[in-house]
Amino acid sequence: MSNRSLVIATLVGTVLQVAMVVLGHTNPAIKNLFAVGGMGISFLAGVLYAILARPIAKGAAAGGGAAAGALCGFLGILVSFLLGDVPASLLALGTLSSGVTGAIGGVLVALAGGGRAEVRA
Repeated sequence: MSNRSLVIATLVGTVLQVAMVVLGHTNPAIKNLFAVGGMGISFLAGVLYAILARPIAKGAAAGGGAAAGALCGFLGILVSFLLGDVPASLLALGTLSSGVTGAIGGVLVALAGGGRAEVRA
């Protein structure tokens, strides 16, 4: 697993997750999209991980994408819980769902060639 790629993807995902949660704290329309938006952001974190770690095998892309997605998802849900917007039980379910979507994002990048075309002489 690429530590640098994991840190960057997790940081970007966390910033987006926390921004969504903070905006949703005062805006019911955004709050209604927490589940879809949070998983979408975790998917993007998985995609970003695989792009930064390229070229990458499917298994490594799935693992790194899952880690980035789950970590940023957990942190976003934690902030939302601390603001009183979601129950504590969502920490487990939401983190698991975010990890799965992050893994899917990573694998899709790996299947598409690791995010980079290889040049052969």
